[in-house]
Amino acid sequence: MLEADVAIVGAGAAGLSLAHRLACPVRGAPRISVVLLEAPPGPLRPPRRTWCFWERGPGRYDAAVTASWQRLRVRAPGGRPIEGDITPLRYKMIRSDDFEALMAHDLALSGGVQRVEATVEAVEGVPGGAEVYAYTAAGRPLPVRARWVFDSRPLGSLPAARTTLLQHFHGWFVRSDLPVFDPGTVELMDFRTPQPPRGLSFGYVLPTGRRQALVEYTEFSPAVLPRSAYEAALRHYTRDILHLPGLEIVSTETGVIPMTDAPFARQTAASVFRIGAAGGATRPSTGYTFAAVQRQTRAVAAALCRGRRPLPPPAHSARSRAMDAVLLRALDSGRIGGAAFFARLFSRVPMERLLRFLDGCTHLHEDLSIGVHTPVLPMLRSAAELPYLPRRPFPGP
Repeated sequence: MLEADVAIVGAGAAGLSLAHRLACPVRGAPRISVVLLEAPPGPLRPPRRTWCFWERGPGRYDAAVTASWQRLRVRAPGGRPIEGDITPLRYKMIRSDDFEALMAHDLALSGGVQRVEATVEAVEGVPGGAEVYAYTAAGRPLPVRARWVFDSRPLGSLPAARTTLLQHFHGWFVRSDLPVFDPGTVELMDFRTPQPPRGLSFGYVLPTGRRQALVEYTEFSPAVLPRSAYEAALRHYTRDILHLPGLEIVSTETGVIPMTDAPFARQTAASVFRIGAAGGATRPSTGYTFAAVQRQTRAVAAALCRGRRPLPPPAHSARSRAMDAVLLRALDSGRIGGAAFFARLFSRVPMERLLRFLDGCTHLHEDLSIGVHTPVLPMLRSAAELPYLPRRPFPGP
């Protein structure tokens, strides 16, 4: 049996971030023994993906950042561009392969984290800690006992919610023979795409050079599409809307992110906690997760280093979650048009303030100043009916 102070289950963004913070503690902090259990190569490992977030100045993971920008552009359904400078913030893009390579390098140098490939079957609380029941790729049992366990594995099903939409997307990493991209500006939301009958859709362009970019088609709606529909939408967007000639598709990425007002449990036993998306890190109104994961894991690591109970804090404030619940209900009920709603917000609120709002870093008076730029009556009606709506299980994507 392996024994450690901390066991981390899962080596995605949350698991690796927590391991990295515990392996590289602040000066004077006690050494904490850590076992990181990651699934063997196969279907249990998360697919390659891209994380985007914004932060002020240099960041902890800048060595893994593919590109960053200070200008964002949103296009209204009619095509009107809305551009803004987000200084002092920077919008950053990290590809999971680069993040994992940086984590592997730093963890190997630190020597404080034991990485183990194993499939975890169960995690149970026991007196004085918890046990992880796992087995190796060869089928050999591998029990792990720890004082604290942090489980970042995806949930098998979503908790019951009043409203659940899916943010689902398909993207192409493309290369062009011509300098067709503006490397200084992200096309954050381009609403010139055909809008679905329920929810919204938009194009998304992350230029990593004059000739390279990630181009995505994204929907917020109740159900995912067949692969052929995403491909058709991307062909239409790149050819008929962006008018980009002769693109070479280098690689692709696909994802589904739940946008839900469901409550997520952050603790499942006295010494067992959930982190990452499983612990509620995904922002319900946007799908962004990476920055909240960093806040969560930073707080957990600080508590462990001080010898305190390391319950992960809520990733988003109660006020933010309440506002998101109203927005999700208004979108799902069709009371507001998603494309027009977001375009209006970006046209009337400074982008830097709006990004801080989406990160839950604004004050109440700033939230109110943003709220007056929303369709007030539909939002109030959605807010009034929320207490009477039952929470129901989501049937799945």
